Amino acid sequence: MDKVKKPSLDQKIYAAVRLIPKGKAASYSQVAALVGNCNLRRYVGNALHKNPSNSVTPCHRVVNAKGFCSGSFAFGGSDVQRKKLEAEGVVFTDGHVDLAKCGIGEDDFEMMRAELEKEMKRREE
Repeated sequence: MDKVKKPSLDQKIYAAVRLIPKGKAASYSQVAALVGNCNLRRYVGNALHKNPSNSVTPCHRVVNAKGFCSGSFAFGGSDVQRKKLEAEGVVFTDGHVDLAKCGIGEDDFEMMRAELEKEMKRREE
């Protein structure tokens, strides 16, 4: 009998980030909570920094809890991240993402959690 290979934590993080809708942003803590441990926000940042597929996983949609872009954004700095977000319609106020307008809300979060759960089960089959 073949063993089922469970997705790695990094794979779960990338899958969660792919679920962030275009025009929205999520915090590192929200992504960590989606994968099951809200204390892993720093791990999420490290995983996104080494993202193997920038064209598939939209890491630019992840910001800090106050909506600020990453100063060491993996694709060329916070200016690049901001431009990518603005190109998707994300609103900035006083230099940070207006999370009240463009952050993922509770409904988005619950939908993303359910979709992530389904995807992880499919990968385990």
